[in-house]
Amino acid sequence: MGESVIGAWIAAFLTLGILTFLYKDNVIYKISEAIFIGVSAGYWFITLFWDNLYRKFWVVGIEGGQWELWGGIILGVMMLCRLSRKIGWIARWPMSFIIGAVAGLYMMLYFTSNAMVQIRSTISNLTESVNVGDPYYIIGNIVVAAGTFSGLVYFYFSKEHKGVFGATAKVGIWFIMVTFGAAFGYTVMSRMSLLIGRIDFLLSDWLKLIS
Repeated sequence: MGESVIGAWIAAFLTLGILTFLYKDNVIYKISEAIFIGVSAGYWFITLFWDNLYRKFWVVGIEGGQWELWGGIILGVMMLCRLSRKIGWIARWPMSFIIGAVAGLYMMLYFTSNAMVQIRSTISNLTESVNVGDPYYIIGNIVVAAGTFSGLVYFYFSKEHKGVFGATAKVGIWFIMVTFGAAFGYTVMSRMSLLIGRIDFLLSDWLKLIS
């Protein structure tokens, strides 16, 4: 019981300390921010240490006999050379390998998920809406199909945006702006939900004003 009360008071102090930034930058906010960043960094350090160094390298790599994992640990040690000015150039080799591998992997993943899957889903939904026969469903899928096609045309830079092609690209800009607006609104609402959650914690768990 005592530990939970102390934890609630610490959480309340840190929450109020972060909220003081709404007035101006101050010492209490900096202390709360430093504690939050330090705890987060410590948490992820311990998590990554046990997940990667212990389980994957030691348990699976050494005890399990999978010596091919030594390549990853060698690259990791080479990246630590960046801490030294004399041998810092060694870190460029693992960094270039990681950037190239991740770029190639994500290029295919994003091309598949953001382009091919969207086109396939748009066409399949449009065909399904015609079979269903609901006019609202048909119009909605036509709008989605037009937005997807015009948005892809806008990002096609191998042809100059003139004529019909340019007009289609301009329509794509409008659809992209609507999408960005919706994404921004979703981000604002998610941040508001976090604020509501902290206020609910202060009023219910800390001050016991509501139940």
